[in-house]
Amino acid sequence: MRSSLLAVALLLASTPAFTAEEPSGCDKFKWPIDQARAALTASDRARLASGSEQPALPSTGITLALVAPADAKLPAPPERAPKDGTFAGFTSFKTAPKAGLYTISLSAGAWVDVVQDGHSLKPKAFSGATDCDGIRKTMKYELAASPFVLQVSGARESSISIAIQPSQ
Repeated sequence: MRSSLLAVALLLASTPAFTAEEPSGCDKFKWPIDQARAALTASDRARLASGSEQPALPSTGITLALVAPADAKLPAPPERAPKDGTFAGFTSFKTAPKAGLYTISLSAGAWVDVVQDGHSLKPKAFSGATDCDGIRKTMKYELAASPFVLQVSGARESSISIAIQPSQ
C-alpha cells in the first residue's frame, strides 16, 4: 500500500500543475463579437473623462480616461479591490434607451461594475479571450430604463474602450 501511495505521490509531483488558461483567439468568444469589436475600434469613439455624465447611450464605442484608483472617486466600492499600479474610472448614463439585455464589451482586461438604482448588477453572461485585437471581454447585463453608472477598475492602462449595445 505504501509503495502505491509513494508511486502516486511521485507521479503527481512530476506532472506539471494544471492551470486554467483563458481561451485565445477571436473565435473563442461565446457569442458573436463583430459589432462590439467594430464599436471598440471605431475612429469616431467619444473620448470621455472619468466622472462624466452622458445623456444617453452612445451610438458607437467610447474611450474612457482612467486615473489611479484613489483619485477615481468611484460612486460605489468596486466588487473587486483594484491592485496597486492599476487604473479606474466611471461614467454615468441618464437613461438606457429601453429596458433589456445589453452587452458591455471592453478593449482590455479590467473589472466592471454596473450600478443601477443603488445596486450592483450581476452579469447574466460573460465571455473573454486573449489574443483578439480590439476586444478582451464582453458581458451581458439586464438594464432597466433608468440611470446607471458604469465603473471600471483594475485596468493596466490609463484608458479603455467600451461598447454598450443591445444584445442580439
